[in-house]
Amino acid sequence: MTRPRPLGLRPDPDDSVGAVGEFAVIDRVVARSGAAAVADVGPGDDAAVLRTPDGRVVACTDVLVEGRHFRRDWSSAEDVGHKAAAANLADIAAMGAVPTALLVGLACPAGTPTAWLEDVAVGMAAECAPFGAAVVGGDTSASAPDSQAVVLSVTALGDLGGRAPVLRSGARPGDVVAVAGRLGWSACGLAVLRRGFSSPIAAVRAHRRPTPPYAAGPAAADAGATAMCDTSDGLFADAGHLAADSGVVIELDRAALQQAFVDPAGPLPQVAAALGGDPMAWVLTGGEDHALVATFPAGVDLPDGWTVVGAVHEPADDGPGVQVDGVPASRVAEELGEGAGHVHFG
Repeated sequence: MTRPRPLGLRPDPDDSVGAVGEFAVIDRVVARSGAAAVADVGPGDDAAVLRTPDGRVVACTDVLVEGRHFRRDWSSAEDVGHKAAAANLADIAAMGAVPTALLVGLACPAGTPTAWLEDVAVGMAAECAPFGAAVVGGDTSASAPDSQAVVLSVTALGDLGGRAPVLRSGARPGDVVAVAGRLGWSACGLAVLRRGFSSPIAAVRAHRRPTPPYAAGPAAADAGATAMCDTSDGLFADAGHLAADSGVVIELDRAALQQAFVDPAGPLPQVAAALGGDPMAWVLTGGEDHALVATFPAGVDLPDGWTVVGAVHEPADDGPGVQVDGVPASRVAEELGEGAGHVHFG
């Protein structure tokens, strides 16, 4: 493993947010943001005006805080833009919808280089472009005087295209549990960065720029998925949302997960061996890959990209929850030396 080089831009006092001014910064960022296909009115007015072909709008918001969700010495500005967009676009896909637009709230220190913010906009635009989506508005503010952290609050909008939304509450006993996307890569990359290294680059890149399986969400809805969730906080935590909201037990098959998500030639076993850990800890509890976990009626032909990793059962005496081969997720996580998923205020 090799140590990373610093990624932050050198501050230029003449090109900082404070020197350039709010509206000049907005103009520069908007110039990098692309155009949304559904926008009749984009950035520049008091509000955007969007067409809603389905007649319904899917909406979600995520907040990214520097030092908590990203570090400027670990990730480039474009990486941060990709990651901020992906965290929200994946939630839209998890409802069975297609993303259409983003709204962005930004708070940053006055000394933040405008070039850094422009590159964030470039990353967001690139993440949105495959859907014809783009940033259509937002707001900017100076951070608190005693704070040097950048905060991004991103709201994503989406269109269901006539589909019923896939909720967390629809899983039923007898359903199969399936996952689309990859698990454990972002957590593996984070473990590498925390130890001062930057390789394997595939794992580090996965942490910097997650690659959610956006098309898998609408495809799952079309195939009759009964419940679905983005695994932003880890498989245990987010499968737990499906179990709690549906009143069921989500039973995961460790062998199926191992086969699907731990490639012997991939970075997870390599890094785990170097650090003395178990790659399954990242697969089961690691977040920010933004894979999708869903339940489907037994016998349904799953869309491409979906892999069966378990089944849904009636709750036992101790109520709904997640198990791995009959063992409660909390005990499995403890045995692996991990918490059972990300805790925002932990």
